[in-house]
Amino acid sequence: MTTIKTVTSTLVLCGGILLVGAMVGHVSAWDRDDDGEKDRIERGFDIAPVPLNLEHKNRNLVGLGSYIVNAQASCNDCHSPVGAMGPEEYLPSNNPYFGLRPTKINPAVYLSGGNDFGPLVPGSPDIISRNLTPDKSGLPEGGHTFSQFVKIMRDGKDFDHLHPSCSSTVTTNCLPRPFDGELLQIMPWPLYQKMTDHDLRAIYEYLSAVPCVEGPTDPTNPLHNDCP
Repeated sequence: MTTIKTVTSTLVLCGGILLVGAMVGHVSAWDRDDDGEKDRIERGFDIAPVPLNLEHKNRNLVGLGSYIVNAQASCNDCHSPVGAMGPEEYLPSNNPYFGLRPTKINPAVYLSGGNDFGPLVPGSPDIISRNLTPDKSGLPEGGHTFSQFVKIMRDGKDFDHLHPSCSSTVTTNCLPRPFDGELLQIMPWPLYQKMTDHDLRAIYEYLSAVPCVEGPTDPTNPLHNDCP
C-alpha cells in the first residue's frame, strides 16, 4: 500500500512539474514574441525618416507600422517620384545606389507617389503610384478610412477609379481586357493581402502619423493632396 501511494505521489509530483514546465515554456514563448514585437516597434521609430505625429495615435502600432513600411514592405520605393537621376526618394548626397553613405530618405517626397510605371500595354494609360500621406482630414492615402484601406490591401479595390475598364462608352484613359479597372494594377496587393489584421492596422496607423506631402498643386491631379 505504501509503495502504491509513493508511486502515485511521484506521478502527481512529476505531472505537476511537467505542467508547470509547460506553462513556463508557454509564457516564455509569449514573452519572446512580445519582446520581438517590442524590438520591431523601437526599431521602427529608429528608422522612421520623417517626424511622426503621435497625437491620438497608438504608439506601438505606429512603431510597428514604421518597421513594416520602412524595413519590410519597402513602400517608399514605389511611392516616391523618379527624376532624371533616378529615384528621388533619397537625398542627392545620401543615395545608396550612388555608393553614398549614410543613406537618407528625402522627406520632401516621402510616400507622396509619382512613380510612373508606364502603360500596361501600348496605348493604355500610365500607372502612377499614389500619394499615401494623410490629407487635411488626417486620414492617409488622400482620406481613405481604415475599412477602405483593408479593402485596398485585401482585394486591390481602386476607390479612386482612375482607370476604368474600357467599354463601348469608355474609350479613353481606360484599361483594356483582361485588366480590371476596378482593381489596382502594379501594386502588389496579392502579396499584402496575406498580412494579419494587426499588421494592416499598424501600417494604417503609421501612414496616419507621417507628414502630409501636398504633391502637385493642380487639384485635378490624382497625386494632389490637401494638407492642413
